[in-house]
Amino acid sequence: MNQKFFPLEPIEKASIDELRSLQLKRLRSTLQNAYANSPVYRAKFDAAGVHPDDCKSLSDLAKFPFTTKLDLRDSYPFGMFAVPREQCSRIHASSGTTGKPTVVGYTARDIDTWATVVARSIRAGGAKPGDMVHISYGYGLFTGGLGAHYGAEKLGLTVVPFGGGQTERQVQLIQDFQSNIIMVTPSYMLAIADEYERQGIDPKTSSLRIGIFGAEPWTNDMRVAIEKRMAIDAVDIYGLSEVMGPGVASECIETKDGPTIWEDHFYPEIINPETGEPVQDGEMGELVFTSLTKEALPIIRYRTRDLTRLLPGTARTMRRMEKITGRSDDMMIIRGVNVFPSQIEELILKRPELAPHYQCVLTREGPMDSLKVVVETSAGMGKDSIEARAAAKQLQHEIKVYIGSSVEIELRAEGGVERSQGKAKRVVDLRGK
Repeated sequence: MNQKFFPLEPIEKASIDELRSLQLKRLRSTLQNAYANSPVYRAKFDAAGVHPDDCKSLSDLAKFPFTTKLDLRDSYPFGMFAVPREQCSRIHASSGTTGKPTVVGYTARDIDTWATVVARSIRAGGAKPGDMVHISYGYGLFTGGLGAHYGAEKLGLTVVPFGGGQTERQVQLIQDFQSNIIMVTPSYMLAIADEYERQGIDPKTSSLRIGIFGAEPWTNDMRVAIEKRMAIDAVDIYGLSEVMGPGVASECIETKDGPTIWEDHFYPEIINPETGEPVQDGEMGELVFTSLTKEALPIIRYRTRDLTRLLPGTARTMRRMEKITGRSDDMMIIRGVNVFPSQIEELILKRPELAPHYQCVLTREGPMDSLKVVVETSAGMGKDSIEARAAAKQLQHEIKVYIGSSVEIELRAEGGVERSQGKAKRVVDLRGK
């Protein structure tokens, strides 16, 4: 294993007691920093009737108010920062497609912390000294590209900072440079695999050994499909810009059993999304994060909207989270049944006649919501062929059995579903149009 080349940091194998002691010390410091230096947090704490001194144990964190994306938007651009803007080394922001973007800032120390947890994540994914990392996450305001870049450099690896798009050239440079690791969204990895085949190259013959995939939910079935097609190990990296960026948690190649949360920097909770009350480890709910070491933008009990559960550590002392396959804001309610795109994806992946390029299109007919699944046929399979139509009929039946109502299946030929260079858009909501 890679550990004989890259030794673990002592905290990764520390005892639970040692880890919890460090977390409490850092949590109290973070609450003090937020209250003293962020007017937004001071007002939120005062309104909730709590003070940083009220945090005597980790369980006391539940007394403090949640932070949401709306808080960041309402304080746009720099209102939640706990340091003057002049002390920030870098600013990142979300795309802002549904309103004002959420803006996050980093001090020089924050950037170093971020690079450290991403380096730890890449090492956990199986990196070896001398590896070359091809980065296909987008660069710019999106945290993916630069987050991966700084982490790979901190680990001492060679970085190819390609970014998104130009898929034909991506394949060319992977082939020419003989990269060992790729960091990219899983949906765009499929587009790269398609391009390999379009060029007449078997994707299994590439130099890639590891794929570190994140920025969107993806299923274990998708992992199996990518690993089989590319002959690589596929591991999951998790993060979000409001908490830090990529590298909040990452899978270990030894186990591939859900991302290990780097708990020395990020304290996780799972809450009931309806009541906001914390639930026990092992129970499903909404993931909430509190940063423990951030300076510029400490984040207190941030509601991620990601649905998962906390599990005991395996490859590391720190807890794992079950692989994210759904978000509460991606959930579709069809005739009273909760449906996630990942559940549709699992059914698609069972049909070799269909490709894992799909979208769920929501429309409304009178008072009733309707779902149409637009899906491509696999390479070389005509969308009007008997096999494709039979696969569509079977998929329609399986979805109906699952959700209890009929859906429409629209088959498209290879390339018929728009490819995403960043996060895949799995749900298209036309109900208000």
